[in-house]
Amino acid sequence: MKLYEQVATTLKDRIDLGYYHEGDKLPSVRGLSQEHGVSISTVQEAYGLLIDDGVIESRPKSGYYVLLRQAPPELPATSSPASQPLVVAQWQKLQHMINEYGSQETTKLSLALPDTHAATLKPLTRLMAELSRSANRNVLDYEHAAGSDLLRHQIARVMVDSGCRIHPDEIIITSGCQEALSCSLRAVTEPGDIVVVDSPSFFGSVQAIKINGVKALEIPTHPETGISLEALEMAFEQWPIKACLLTPTNNNPLGYSMPDQNKIRLLELLNRYDVPLIEDDVYGDLSYTLPRPRTIKSFDTQGRVILCSSFSKSIAPGIRVGWIAPGRYREHIMMVKYLSSLSTPKLTQMAVAEFIAQGYYEKHLRRVRRDYQRDRDAVIGWLKREMPDGTRISYPQGGYLLWVELPEQVDSNELNTRAKARGISIAPGTLFSASGKYRNFMRICCVNSSNPALEKAIVTLGQLSKELMAQTLLPHE
Repeated sequence: MKLYEQVATTLKDRIDLGYYHEGDKLPSVRGLSQEHGVSISTVQEAYGLLIDDGVIESRPKSGYYVLLRQAPPELPATSSPASQPLVVAQWQKLQHMINEYGSQETTKLSLALPDTHAATLKPLTRLMAELSRSANRNVLDYEHAAGSDLLRHQIARVMVDSGCRIHPDEIIITSGCQEALSCSLRAVTEPGDIVVVDSPSFFGSVQAIKINGVKALEIPTHPETGISLEALEMAFEQWPIKACLLTPTNNNPLGYSMPDQNKIRLLELLNRYDVPLIEDDVYGDLSYTLPRPRTIKSFDTQGRVILCSSFSKSIAPGIRVGWIAPGRYREHIMMVKYLSSLSTPKLTQMAVAEFIAQGYYEKHLRRVRRDYQRDRDAVIGWLKREMPDGTRISYPQGGYLLWVELPEQVDSNELNTRAKARGISIAPGTLFSASGKYRNFMRICCVNSSNPALEKAIVTLGQLSKELMAQTLLPHE
C-alpha cells in the first residue's frame, strides 16, 4: 500500500468508527502532514482518494469535510408487469418525448442529460477546435465502418475498468448507444420474436423493440437488485425467447445495479437456454464508488453477451459516439451497422480518443461522479420534503436519474401537462412500459442541484401533485 493510501485508510477508519461524523471538518492538510510525518502532497493525494471514493468533499477556501449523506428513501415496490409478450403500444407518447429535445421548457427534468457545463469538459472543446483547424481533408472522408482504430484502442482501455479484456478489433463504433442497441437487436432477432426486458425499462429500448417488429416480455424488477431471476427462468421455460435487453448497472430508470452473484446467475441462465444478452452499460462509468461494477460481459466466456455503451451520458450527448463489443455476433452486427449508417463521423471520434488518451476522461469522471452523487442526495431531500405523503423514490448508486412512485391518485401524464405550463417537463412513467403501466410514476433528471431552478421545479411538482390528489379525492356531485 502506498503512503497516501495508508493515510487515506487511517482517515476512513476514523470516520467509520465515529471519530468524525457527517458534516464534520477534517484536519488541515498541514496538520495531517505533521501528525503522520508525511509531505503535504501525500496528504493531498490521500484526501483526493477519499473524495473519489465518495467519503469526503472539498469546500473551496474552507477545507475538507465528511460528506453529508441523504438517508435512503422508501423505495418503489418490485414491479409486477404483464406475464405475456406484448406489442409495444406507446409510439405516440414517444413522439411527445422526441419533441422535448427541441422544446423551450426552462427546466427539462424529462431528459437524461449530463452536465455539459462541467469545467472538466473544456479540454474536449479545445481538442475539437484544434483538430478542426489542423485536420486535412481526409477528415471529410468516410471512416472505416468499424470506427477509428485509435478510438477503439482507447475504449478497450476504458473497458478494463469494468472487468473486460477485449481486443480493439472486437469493438464497433456507432453513433451513440441507441444505434448500438438497435443494430444489436436487428442482428439477433427477426420480426415476431420475443425479447425480454426489465420493467420498467428505458423507453429507447422499448421503442427499438417496436421498430424492429419484435415483442417485449417484461420481467418483474426489484429497485435494488434488478430483474427477478426466478421469473426469468420461468419465462425461458414458457416462451421461445430470442434475446434479453437489460441495463444491469445504474439502470435507467429504476437505478439498480445487479450484484455480481446475480450477474453470474443470469449468465448461467443465458448459457443454459442459449439466449444472447444485449447489455446496455451506458451509465456504468458513472458509479459513485470505485472500482465501478463489473459488466456481465466481463464474466462471459462464450461470446454470448453483446455490450453496448457510449459517451453520450458520461461526456455529452451531442458527440454521438457509442460502441458495441459484439462477441460471437460481430459479423452480423457489422453488416447491420454498415446498412444503418455506414460509418460514424471522424472528427468526434478523433476528439474523444484524444480526450481519453491524454487522461482527461478519467479526471472528468472523478469530478462528475462526486457531483452526481451530491445532486442525487439534494434532489431526494427536496422530493421527500415537497411531494405528497406516500411518495417513494429510487436510490441509485450511480448516474443522475430518479424513478419516483407517486400516490395512485396522481397521473404523471396529467402532471407533465400541467408542469409544462409552468416551464417544467418530466418523463411520465407510462413511457417505460410496453403496455403503458406506471401511470403514477415519473422519471426525473437530477443534474446540477446547485442551480436554484432545480429546487424550484421540485417545489412546483410537489404543489401540482397535491392539487391533482385533492381534485381526485373531491366527492362527486
